[in-house]
This record gives sequence, C-alpha cells and structure tokens, in this order.
Amino acid sequence: MMSERTSKPSVAILGLGIMGAGMAGRLLSAGFPLTLYNRNREKCLPFAADGAFVASAPREAASRADVVISMVADDPASRNVWLGESGALAGATPKSILIESSTLSIAWIQELATKAAECGCRFLDAPVTGTKPHAASGELLFLVGGCEETLDAARPVLAVLGRETVHLGPTGSGALMKLINNFLCSVQAASFAEAISLIKAGGLDREKAISILNGGAPGSGITKRVADRLAGNDFSPNFALRWMAKDVMYAIDASLSKGVSLQTAAAALSILQQSIAQGYGYEDFSAVAKLSQHRSG
Repeated sequence: MMSERTSKPSVAILGLGIMGAGMAGRLLSAGFPLTLYNRNREKCLPFAADGAFVASAPREAASRADVVISMVADDPASRNVWLGESGALAGATPKSILIESSTLSIAWIQELATKAAECGCRFLDAPVTGTKPHAASGELLFLVGGCEETLDAARPVLAVLGRETVHLGPTGSGALMKLINNFLCSVQAASFAEAISLIKAGGLDREKAISILNGGAPGSGITKRVADRLAGNDFSPNFALRWMAKDVMYAIDASLSKGVSLQTAAAALSILQQSIAQGYGYEDFSAVAKLSQHRSG
C-alpha cells in the first residue's frame, strides 16, 4: 500500500536489535512510511516519536506494508515472527515483498520461501554484511537470493539501507553466501586468538607481535578488529559472539547437506564455544581473543 502522502512504499521491520534499529532509523530519515514490531515494545518507542507506527503483532505490521523486512536472531525467532501466533505471513497482502535479512539456515529459508509463495507473496533472502555502525549509516551490503524481478522492486528500500545489493542467484543463495562469509570470519578470529595465546606463552611483546601480524600477510579486517578491541579492552557487542557461533553451526549444516566438510569451521566453532563457556557469549565476537587469558597461566 502506497502512502497518500508519498510514493514511497510502506515498510515494516520485524525485530529491533542492533541491526533492525539501525535500519529503522535510516528508513524514517528517508521518509518511508514505517511500521515496527518488536517483542519488547519499549524499543519501538523512540521511533514512534519520529513517526513510526508500532504494531502489536507481526501480523498487524505485515498488513500495513508493501515491503516486510525481518531481522531477528535465529531460525526459531524467524519461524515465530513469520508463522507463530499472529505471525507476519497471516497478515501479508498478496504481491507484497517479504525480505528475510536474518542470518539463518538454508533449510529454513527454503521452507519460508515456499510458504510465502503459497500466500501469494514475493520473497527474498537478503542477509547483510556489516555491523551496528553500517546499519545506522546505510552502508550494509545485501546478499540476495531470489527472483531478480522481485529484487528490482525492492531496490528503492534496499538502496536506503545499503551501499550495495548483490544478486547471487535463486532462493537460498544469499543465505549461503552469508554463512560462508561468517564462517570464514570466525576462522580468522579463532586462529588469531590462538596466535595471541602463543605470543603470550612465548613471552613475546604482544603489541609488537600483533603489529607484525596485522602489518604483514596474515593481517585482515577481522584480525585488525580483534586487535583493536583487545587493545582497548572494549568488547561491547556490535556482533555478539554467541550469534557468530550460531552462524558457524548453520554453515556446517549447509556444508554437510552439500557433501562438503568444513574442518576449519568445526575447529573455530569449538573455540567459540569455549569462549561462550567462559562467559563471553554476549560480548562482541572479538572477545574470543580473551581466551588467551585462560590458556597460558
């Protein structure tokens, strides 16, 4: 449904976590008619003051929107927001565009796409790369699976939220690319954490050693991020470690379904799980580096 006051499509966002909140702010600042749903209604209130409508359920949110974007934690949360009691699919209007931007399993994405089609809706899996500041500034990268015609229809919304949108193929392609992206990030972070443990155990100057690594061939955006967080002892979450572990598990499941063994991902998952056991699950995934404090006395 187009607003009477603007030709911009009406949008609903389901989930106002770190990423969803940034996306909501961007859409409001760009003048899109916006409806929000979040389990904790209080997170919606600052946006309501700027003109967003706060829905009482995903079903109500979807009924008010041309484009519905979900940004939630995992498969169970996504299933609940779309198919649960008063779920969004029950309220979505035919031909509306449903975009699942959460990082989810391939199997669930395929199931959700089928159910969306049964409701006469168009569907895209469009997870993103980037963290909190990228969401707030509209610098996300959308990794999209689905019909290219549907993507073209959704571009006016996605263009406000991201710096680029890449169409990767049929349904599930975006989700698979995101899982590949995140498992590779996890491997880099976990191996860097082990390197820091060896630096410590060997009595090397940590600052000098990390400078050599990040200034040379091993250096990457991930290792530099981990090093910066470690140096500042700041592990406030832009992307929580427990969600990284979840993504690696989904990546391993996807690989097994395709006959591929992700041995480095399995090793990284073990290290992430050790970090969660140490109490770092709600911190930024860079907190994996703190394992060095427990490994060499």
